[in-house]
Amino acid sequence: MTGHVVKDLRHVYDMVLEAADRVGRPPGQVPASGLEDWHSQMSVLKKRVLVTGGAGFLGSHLCERLLASGHEVLAIDNYFTGRRNNVAHLLDHDSFEIIRHDVTFPLYVEVDEIYNLACPASPIHYQFDPVQTTKVNVVGAINMLGLAKRVKAKVLQASTSEVYGDPTVHPQTEDYRGSVNPIGPRACYDEGKRCAETLFFDYYRQHKLRIKVVRIFNTYGPHMHPNDGRVVSNFIVQALRGEDITIFGNGTQTRAFCYVDDLVEGFVRMMATPDAVTGPINLGNPHEIPIRFLAERVIALTDSKSKIVNRPLPIDDPMQRCPNISQAQNILGWTPTVALDVGLSKTIAYFDRLLATVPH
Repeated sequence: MTGHVVKDLRHVYDMVLEAADRVGRPPGQVPASGLEDWHSQMSVLKKRVLVTGGAGFLGSHLCERLLASGHEVLAIDNYFTGRRNNVAHLLDHDSFEIIRHDVTFPLYVEVDEIYNLACPASPIHYQFDPVQTTKVNVVGAINMLGLAKRVKAKVLQASTSEVYGDPTVHPQTEDYRGSVNPIGPRACYDEGKRCAETLFFDYYRQHKLRIKVVRIFNTYGPHMHPNDGRVVSNFIVQALRGEDITIFGNGTQTRAFCYVDDLVEGFVRMMATPDAVTGPINLGNPHEIPIRFLAERVIALTDSKSKIVNRPLPIDDPMQRCPNISQAQNILGWTPTVALDVGLSKTIAYFDRLLATVPH
């Protein structure tokens, strides 16, 4: 009974917001002065929320945030890259449950909202079994969309800046269609995510499903896998061990790094928007830095004696990646707030504790 009441309340609230949209502001946009009230009102509605990839880096932080907001959380993970330790502190929480499950198989549960985060996100992991990576993205999306259709749930797809490929437009806006190599070694992830977006919007048009699509740019923070091959975790682990810090290419290629807490805030705000807001919306830090600068900051913050060494750039690795977040700012009232050195210090502290428990 409670689930039906919650859905009815949410439906009424969405109708009110959409009516306000029609009388004087762009579809789905909430006036800046009312953003905090809007999010606080939405958070009081207790929901049962499914998080796929819930034991992963992003998923575990999202589970924490949802529980802190008073929701019931069902996490699923097949533990390919997710780790039970990421959610060990949540296992005794009365409103948390985790199930070992692979999203390439159907799931039959009753939920109000779905965050579809399941997929290995680093090249070293998604290229390990590229066929399975494509299946996770495509079949996984089909299964979560089918579940959302059956139970009339709202569903958010965690897409990626990789859909832009090696961009010819900079910074990247959501209307840029990308420059992706469909037969390259990264295509299982890039094209898999692009196909997932296609499926989401086809379900929206054909079945009137309530969808949300966000495109995630480089994100870092505690719970990253120490061997995931991504640049922040690589640099920190190498620096803490006193090893050479490996830069692929000459280090002039740029990225924009968003701390995980900021990203999760973007997820929650996107899910709370009226049904008229579907995305895609970029979520990332618009402050662009060279990879060499990141390595230098990690060395300084760890007080490491590590040296920087260069290796050849991998195939199809983009030279620039930076989001235009105008839509996130205007529609969600969202912008990253955690400074790079602050986020790196928290991430370094996490890896320092982790490495202390793991043999070299």
